[in-house]
Amino acid sequence: MRHLTYLAIGIFFGIVMFKSEAASWFRIYEMFQFGSFHMYGIIGSALVLGVIGVQVIKRKNIKSLDGSEMSLKPKNKSVARYLIGGIIFGLGWALAGACPGPMYVLAGAGYISILIVIFGAVVGTFLYGLVKDRLPH
Repeated sequence: MRHLTYLAIGIFFGIVMFKSEAASWFRIYEMFQFGSFHMYGIIGSALVLGVIGVQVIKRKNIKSLDGSEMSLKPKNKSVARYLIGGIIFGLGWALAGACPGPMYVLAGAGYISILIVIFGAVVGTFLYGLVKDRLPH
């Protein structure tokens, strides 16, 4: 039953992403050209909601669905790793016209050509898994 709940939430999220045009290549291109506030508003509101959610979890000591403690540990503060990773992620996003969430939304909406991008993302993730021990973290 829990899997059906996750599936329903994912479908709802996909519909919201598609209807809000967050998965639109034109909106993403427009964002990178600084032509509209639309995508910045979506990303900014997600950031604000995420910060609020994490603070609620920390202050109310909320437990996970299975009742175990949530451990939110601070991450390493390293400029190089976030700068390099952000540049690689941003370049991939700009070249593909979609970040990981909207890629699956576009596939579900019937844009078959996005399957090439999904395949490339999966291969890239696999290759990262092969070399991650040799990279500076």
